[in-house]
Amino acid sequence: MARAIRAVGRFNAHEDRRSRTILTPEGVRLPLTIASRGARAAALLLDLLLIYVAIVATTAFLLWIGLGVLGMKPDSIDDKTAIGGALQGLLIFYFIAMFLFRNAWFLLFELGPRGATPGKRIVGIRVAARHGERLTTEAVIARNLLRDIELFMPLLFIGGALMSGDDVDVAAWAGVGWFLIFVLFPFFNRDALRCGDVIAGTWVVEAPRRKLEQALSVGEGANGRSAATGTQYRFGEAELAIYGEYELQVLERVLRDNRPEAMADVAEAICRKIGWSAGRGDERAFLDAYYTQLRARLEQGMRFGKRKADKNTPGAG
Repeated sequence: MARAIRAVGRFNAHEDRRSRTILTPEGVRLPLTIASRGARAAALLLDLLLIYVAIVATTAFLLWIGLGVLGMKPDSIDDKTAIGGALQGLLIFYFIAMFLFRNAWFLLFELGPRGATPGKRIVGIRVAARHGERLTTEAVIARNLLRDIELFMPLLFIGGALMSGDDVDVAAWAGVGWFLIFVLFPFFNRDALRCGDVIAGTWVVEAPRRKLEQALSVGEGANGRSAATGTQYRFGEAELAIYGEYELQVLERVLRDNRPEAMADVAEAICRKIGWSAGRGDERAFLDAYYTQLRARLEQGMRFGKRKADKNTPGAG
């Protein structure tokens, strides 16, 4: 029993070392947990495996099409020209696909609303801005460009040195040192940051896995009635037009965490922004209603080709 208690104590202390609180631009304190180094490594390996599978599948598919084209019997010069053009088109498509798998996989997924690649989603982590702002395109590009310098370039350097046969020892060991400096960098800072994270102003945090309560379904949330007080929360166009997709994601995270202090701070910040003076004690119902009605408004705007990224984006969502 004593061993079990000590083990639980060490586990909780480890979790506390990864707990952080960020202050959003609205002045709201949000708790989060830094992703472990093991989770980040597992996510990277999963992504590399998925990229490899996608490359193999794409190569096999294009080879199948190419063999079919080669199997055609040309009856004229025009047919031969058409076959040659088709093969050139397949080759161009192949190089484009390989480039995208190699370079755009991390960019496209991390620029999405979840801020996570498939590997990160499987592990349950995501990329976030360190100071509570919206994750920007520039930050995602910066952190992913640095990955080449941190990981792929030293590996290519080592491989090239081993294949060249000239000064293999010096060049290979230089590449190994280069590789280890960047791979071990997350172990020498408390937030497990890569060099790319340091330059981009990002970190990787745990993503909550719990689903939002049924109160957030369109049917109940749109009703906006508090079960505790009977208050009907209905928000007008001007009150909903203030916030965008980023604020919606922050609000969703607050509702998932279900921490009374954070919900009280967020409810106070929203009331201050929209000019309300709601009382204390009914923050959950207020935030449920605001979240659902804001989400419905933003989704309606998207259907008409209008998007509002955050509160600083001009125009309606």
